[in-house]
Order: sequence, then C-alpha cells, then structure tokens
Amino acid sequence: MKKVVMYTKENCPLCEDAKELLLILKNEVSFSFEEIDIYTDDRLLEKYQLMIPVVEIDGKEVDFGQISIEHILSNLT
Repeated sequence: MKKVVMYTKENCPLCEDAKELLLILKNEVSFSFEEIDIYTDDRLLEKYQLMIPVVEIDGKEVDFGQISIEHILSNLT
C-alpha cells in the first residue's frame, strides 16, 4: 500500500482543497494518509513554507501548490 503524506499549515485554502481531493481519491485507490503541519518542525517550515501544500507519495514529492487530482492519481497507480 502506498503512503501519502501531505505537508500543510493552518488557514490554508489550497491545503483544504488538496485534502478534499486526497480523501476523494482514497475512495478509489487504497493508500495510507498522513497530514503534517509544517509549523511543528523548523526544518519542514524552512523547506516548504512557500510550496504548501506538498504531497509526497512513498517518500517522493509529487505535487505542490494547486494539487492536480490527475497527477496524484497517476503516481498512486
């Protein structure tokens, strides 16, 4: 099973949109999902502050900013 991690922060409309897309995909494709707030880790904050949301699948960054459902799906299958 693939592991999807989404790096996010509070009060982020793009993050909410991305999470909705991932939850819709979860109904079609089996994967584990974890959401990580970049403000919980200084290293993550420095790395992703201008990119969020960032979606990582099995340790590989596959999309960021305005998330594409097609792009994520192609990396899950």
